[in-house]
Amino acid sequence: MTTVLPTAAVPGQPTCAADAGSWCAEFYKWTNSDFLARSADTIMSTTFNTALIVVLCIAARYVIHRSINRIVEGATNSRITRLVGRAPRLRGSTNGNGPTTPRRAQRARTIGSVLRSISSTVILTVGAIMVLAEFGVALAPILASAGIVGVAVGFGAQNLVRDFLSGMFMLLEDQYGVGDIIDAGEASGVVEAVGLRITTLRDHQGTVWYVRNGEILRVGNKSQGYAVAVIDLPLSHAADIPSARAIAERAATERVAEEDVADFVLEPPEMLGVERVAAEGVTLRLTVKVKPGQQFAVQRALNAAIADAYEDAGVPRPSVYPSAESRPSMP
Repeated sequence: MTTVLPTAAVPGQPTCAADAGSWCAEFYKWTNSDFLARSADTIMSTTFNTALIVVLCIAARYVIHRSINRIVEGATNSRITRLVGRAPRLRGSTNGNGPTTPRRAQRARTIGSVLRSISSTVILTVGAIMVLAEFGVALAPILASAGIVGVAVGFGAQNLVRDFLSGMFMLLEDQYGVGDIIDAGEASGVVEAVGLRITTLRDHQGTVWYVRNGEILRVGNKSQGYAVAVIDLPLSHAADIPSARAIAERAATERVAEEDVADFVLEPPEMLGVERVAAEGVTLRLTVKVKPGQQFAVQRALNAAIADAYEDAGVPRPSVYPSAESRPSMP
């Protein structure tokens, strides 16, 4: 059996360079530098550990993101979700007009995006701390300083923290989503974007409102499940109320059966009767249950149809100014 004896050190080179096959010898042969040769083992171990940490962080991020994507995909395209989207009983709605599968899909994708961002931030932070530890950086002062900075930022950015927490709960509770028509207090309109800090609305005049989530104390959603088109019909005191009700019901029934409106209507029109009696006249109210967001289109269509029907039938309407027939004649 042959034994390999260490080569004697050459004057002027580090002692470890005499060990054949060692990193010290290889580094000295490549660089001819005493410092790099003496630090060869440290450099290689640190490089290997750092590379291993980076690879593990990338792999962990990939696995976690893939798991989140699979969960989101399962929540939006699974057989159970499709059954829930079709079954009113499972949706918890007696009329079959509960939240739809696309809405659940949108909500799941939004929450999935937030979870991916959080996971990436956590993995990056842990990986950076581990890499700094490999280079011998003292982490205690850094962590202590980070804690102090975090407390200071927490006191100075309470509104920001409140906005983020409110945004998270809004997403988890599905209070509203993109495309919903909501009333958020001073601002109301169609939701264009929902973020963790800001909700973007566009009102009927085209103005874009940026509302901080922490400032939304109450929100009214006009697009969840179903909507109701409310048609108020002002009449003169001289009008025949039963006849006016029959004319309005007939005109509304005929109008909702037409092709441009029929797809939006969920139930037949319902005449509620006299809503208000005032000095200028009597107001009848008719309602129609429609798909979310379509109440205004149906309301305009029915208002026009009923107004034409009243005009054809000669139903008297209230007038602010006296008509020519009721004005007193001049002497």
